[in-house]
Amino acid sequence: MRDPSTKATNLNVDIKGAGFPILALHGHPGTGDNLSVFTDHLSQRFQTLAPDLRGYGKSHFHGKFEMTDHLTDLEALLDRFQIEKCLVLGWSLGGILAMELALRLPKRVTGLILIATAARPWGNHPAISWQDNVYTGIAALLNQIKPGWQWNIENFGKRSLFRYLIQQHTPSTYKYIAKSAVPAYLQTSPAATNALYSAIRAGYNLNPKLSQIECPSLVLAGEQDRHITAQASLETARQLKNSQWQCYPNTAHLFPWEIPQKLLSDLDYWLTANHYN
Repeated sequence: MRDPSTKATNLNVDIKGAGFPILALHGHPGTGDNLSVFTDHLSQRFQTLAPDLRGYGKSHFHGKFEMTDHLTDLEALLDRFQIEKCLVLGWSLGGILAMELALRLPKRVTGLILIATAARPWGNHPAISWQDNVYTGIAALLNQIKPGWQWNIENFGKRSLFRYLIQQHTPSTYKYIAKSAVPAYLQTSPAATNALYSAIRAGYNLNPKLSQIECPSLVLAGEQDRHITAQASLETARQLKNSQWQCYPNTAHLFPWEIPQKLLSDLDYWLTANHYN
């Protein structure tokens, strides 16, 4: 049960479909809309719930908070909709919270789908130059005006920081960035950023607890992920008792927007194999 001393935030949530519930958790920066690449497809067979976490999107919060407060909010969300059992899908930060929620609510979380995430997250992102920031600003602005414009991709996108987030510089990937990534960045509060980076600076490491998670887990990684490396995701998969790991070549941290059809096909296969119907 929730800690009564901690007040939960009433999260904004997008609910689609009907059937067994899947709680879909976004990364940082992010909003529930970032998960539409998953929820538009999965809601044809399941009920999907994609909240904006505290301090993100439309889940406004004034004041400081800690990472653990997200768990209080998510438990309250499950209570609000009377969800006794669910799968949890998490991308990046969302995957970390998914594992934390499985530890907190082992009888309610029946499976995990972990996307570009790790229990002991580490990256190998190169230093950022002023040129990187200039090219990124121009690429992002032009992409908002004309999403997926090939000229912008070739002249600015491939020289920007997008090159560390994606490997496949396709118009469709840039359209996802325009639709979901930039608005999410603008709607992420300083308090949310501080909560995340405070945990990272403190040496966040959930590995010692992973053996307590017994539900089936699918761990998916992008081979060229610079934000949370594929090696970090593999370490997590090896610590989980009942996990399957897959790494996609020529992709990075935003690989769900690079190879959506391949990814969704693999999700469908895993869900069927584990009798989630």
